[in-house]
Amino acid sequence: MSSPRVVGLNVHPVKSTAIRAVESVFVEPAGFAGDRRFMVVDTDGQLVSAREVHRLFAITADVPATDPTLAGGLRLRADGVDDLLVGDAEGDEVPVRLHRHDLTGLLVSRKADDWISAVVGRPGLRLVRCVDPTRRALNPAFSREGDHTAYADGYPVTLASLRSLAQLNDWIAEGAVERGETQPDPMPIERFRPNVVIDGDLDAFVEDSWGRVRLGDVDFRVAKPVDRCVMTTIDPVTLATSKEPIRTLSRHRRWDGTTWFAIQLIPDNTGAVRLGDRVLAD
Repeated sequence: MSSPRVVGLNVHPVKSTAIRAVESVFVEPAGFAGDRRFMVVDTDGQLVSAREVHRLFAITADVPATDPTLAGGLRLRADGVDDLLVGDAEGDEVPVRLHRHDLTGLLVSRKADDWISAVVGRPGLRLVRCVDPTRRALNPAFSREGDHTAYADGYPVTLASLRSLAQLNDWIAEGAVERGETQPDPMPIERFRPNVVIDGDLDAFVEDSWGRVRLGDVDFRVAKPVDRCVMTTIDPVTLATSKEPIRTLSRHRRWDGTTWFAIQLIPDNTGAVRLGDRVLAD
């Protein structure tokens, strides 16, 4: 086996839309440049995610960080409709709610609202952009004063290991045999929507024990593992749902009343991370 390296880098310009794989990324204090700076909300300002509206996975969103041909703004794409290119935001600042967090967002445009509502088949949706990530402090139990992020669920960056995924897939296959079921296809790492994917000479779930990680030019603190929700049970391609991986994680990776896979990171400095960068952890 080789030394651990970065084998995947992912940006999600609009929360809950398609993953955008990149070869390199600039890490800002709030996370990857362009990552989860936009989200979809309902008329009350409440987050609308792929947990409730699976069709959000069918939308591809790009910003300059994911498509350098874009000079700015946001491009939205989906099968069967024309692309939509909009500016960063042109409307009012409105209150929004992301899980338990009361935040604000700038309304992007009525055109964007109508486009997204039509694609997913749910009227009344609105697209908002994060006004200022520094306004959103993180959980002080796992962060320092001044740490912040935009519209990520909890922390700026998530990291997942393919060695841990291999162990999870082995457990899923073993469970299927015990139940007399046909063994499923291996679950792809994309189900967990990590920003960073690593592989190499690692024990499964060794990342749980890490306190710090260096990737490329950037030093990160490990905040905590990622508690997983039902969104991982949605196939982002077919939009079908199943019991996995939550059923198996509940059996092997459950504590404190929830299930865990991958870790959450907070950057200590800005800089670039590239595919092939070594993973230095302690």
